Amino acid sequence: MDAHIKKVYVPMTETGFYILMCLQKESHGYGIIQKVDALTDGAVRISPGTMYGSLSKMEKDGLIEFVREEDKRKIYIITPLGMQVLQLEIERINRLYHNVMEVNAQ
Repeated sequence: MDAHIKKVYVPMTETGFYILMCLQKESHGYGIIQKVDALTDGAVRISPGTMYGSLSKMEKDGLIEFVREEDKRKIYIITPLGMQVLQLEIERINRLYHNVMEVNAQ
């Protein structure tokens, strides 16, 4: 992973995190919006403008790739680079969580 990708994506925004997490299975932008809304009970809402801008940037940066078009919707999936970025973020979140638990246990 080059320094540019790491600098831009780590740490990730919630939007970026949820997009990559959802794209472990093929999906389109609106499907991701719906899934994130359901996963977070509406606490995280991604607007269409934010979604499609993020998808475009992530595709350009090689984190996701276009798979096909269905009913005028572009279907994407995460790439191996995207999985590396997602894994770094998961490790970061786990570290934060464990640090909070350790401090609160003292």
